[in-house]
Amino acid sequence: MAYGCLALSMSLVGGYVALSKPLVAAFPVLLLAWLRFGIAALAMPHWLGRPADEPPMTARTRRLVFLESFLGNFLFSVCMLFGVSMTSAVSAGVIMASIPALVAVGSWLFLRERIGARVGAAIACAMLGIGLLAWAPSDVQAVHAGGSNEANAMPGSAWLGNLLVFCAVICEAAYAIIGKSLTGRLGPKRISSLINLWGFVLTTPFGIWFAWRFDFASVSVGIWALLLVYALAASIWTVWLWMTGLKSVPAARAGVFTVMLPVSAASVGVAVLGESLSTLQVAAFGSALAGVVLATWPARRGPIDASSSLDGKEPRSLP
Repeated sequence: MAYGCLALSMSLVGGYVALSKPLVAAFPVLLLAWLRFGIAALAMPHWLGRPADEPPMTARTRRLVFLESFLGNFLFSVCMLFGVSMTSAVSAGVIMASIPALVAVGSWLFLRERIGARVGAAIACAMLGIGLLAWAPSDVQAVHAGGSNEANAMPGSAWLGNLLVFCAVICEAAYAIIGKSLTGRLGPKRISSLINLWGFVLTTPFGIWFAWRFDFASVSVGIWALLLVYALAASIWTVWLWMTGLKSVPAARAGVFTVMLPVSAASVGVAVLGESLSTLQVAAFGSALAGVVLATWPARRGPIDASSSLDGKEPRSLP
């Protein structure tokens, strides 16, 4: 059940990342982020209360909640939304295939897990995929007729979009690692509501600034419906599913399931947004997924996966 929650969470993330392209064409990015957090805040105020069996938050837990929101919600949303406005969903999917390798690096740095030669080779494959992507054609205008104004105005800016998506990948890796520490202290529903509330606070100054000058009447009903689904999926469904899965699965093993994010994003880009895969993009995607296979292939240690523990012990929590 935990594995199912993790896989479904990352599949939904990949889907809404790809479908956010029409949204960034209709709204300024920071206004879109503010509306997302605001809609979700209205949907789950009853999740903010502390359950009777949950201890009060310590100062350390509060810091982790803020970091989880700042990196996994605020910065991830800003970098990803700006990034997909300048590049294609398929390209974003290739870059996001490096998340498992980055989670492994983060686990080594913060959870004291050992990175072997196989994981090192996986990281190299992921970087090769991103390198191949850099040589792919950067004509974003041809990707989708409904592409964003930013992409149309700056047809040579795909490299910047790819860089921003990679920054979002780093934020997502931090989100996976910090989230593991939080699940030992707070319930999934409370984590979801708290980090969404912090996201709303962080984006409010920017949101008010852009909302004051934005013509909301120009937005179609279909875009408003897509915004509602995006807000509920990004701030409630995916976070709750991910935190529920993390309660039973170590962070390094949970990182395996982030492969569903790029696969879902690329699939939606091709099937829904009418994007196409070039030869270099296929090669890049293949290299990135080969890295995923290397990083997640079970080690020969019996029933205990070497990637999920060190010497048979649970990884240490974040300092």
